[in-house]
Amino acid sequence: MTVRFSRLLRSFGIDSWFNEVWYGKHPLSAALLPLSQLYRAVIYVRRWAYRAGLFATQRAPVPVIVVGNLTTGGTGKTPLVIWLAGYLKSLGYQPGVIARGYGGRARHWPQQVRSDSDPATVGDEAIVIARRARCPIAVGPQRAAAAVALVEHGGCDIVISDDGLQHYGMARDIEIIVIDGVRRLGNGRCLPAGPLRETPARLREADLIVSNGVAGRGEFAMRYIASHAVAVLDSRHAAPLDTFSGPVHAVAGIGNPDSFFSLLRGKGLQIIAHAFPDHHPFSAEDLDFGDDLPILMTEKDAVKCAAIAPPSDKGKLWMVPVTAELPEVFASRIKMLLGRKSDGQTTS
Repeated sequence: MTVRFSRLLRSFGIDSWFNEVWYGKHPLSAALLPLSQLYRAVIYVRRWAYRAGLFATQRAPVPVIVVGNLTTGGTGKTPLVIWLAGYLKSLGYQPGVIARGYGGRARHWPQQVRSDSDPATVGDEAIVIARRARCPIAVGPQRAAAAVALVEHGGCDIVISDDGLQHYGMARDIEIIVIDGVRRLGNGRCLPAGPLRETPARLREADLIVSNGVAGRGEFAMRYIASHAVAVLDSRHAAPLDTFSGPVHAVAGIGNPDSFFSLLRGKGLQIIAHAFPDHHPFSAEDLDFGDDLPILMTEKDAVKCAAIAPPSDKGKLWMVPVTAELPEVFASRIKMLLGRKSDGQTTS
């Protein structure tokens, strides 16, 4: 339901306007409260139906870790998923990742994702994960089916779900909720009066809460590490970020473009910011700024822009890989929760 609502906002080009309502003190938020109350009632009944067994829940034959959020839009889940895949490998697991495949138009689901997959078929975020996590990836609207496919065909003994917190048709063993450390929960209201998919009380049910930025009480701080840029049309070519001394164009078609712009400014770059809607279908015209200045973009945007950029832009387009850094205590907590699962204990 929330995915369809976000897609509707993007189709009318009003998602940025709603962000002003959700993360500010816009009077329209109060006017939308009746619809918000109706939305809360619907999600309450839906959750109750799953808990009562009226709606079926499918359990994968291996542990499932869900990395999700309460707000619509990006909070930084994908870098955490990539980090988690690497950490699980260090513990001896063979992880796999499942995702919705937002924007993908495959005829059959689930779809296996490789580093060279077509984003028009499987979506953009899944390709970024495939390139960085280097583990089996499967996408599809039915995440439980994708998880089973990873176990049967990918040899995975643990599954990470990129998003899917509200996908209650799939049973999960560990829940991690990611919060934007700057925007937090916005005005604290549910859709459409606010950005929340579920009420703030849902945080109490999560096993772990990660803040992308400054952490609050009971949260684990995650920060992004970015040191260099990679040529979009030739991944063998990389350059330190501090070599971009003059003004550069910064392109971001993600849930919170300001997070990417702030990252670049924090590295001392002088940027000309160009924000696009999340999952924007880029065209060559979107990248034509009438000059020869370098263009820096996110990994997710680069997946799509590589296909539409002319060869003449080979030295002009750059993507900035981002790596998540988390405290050791967070890793220890993950290991402990998995140990409880192995011992047959609950993780809550």
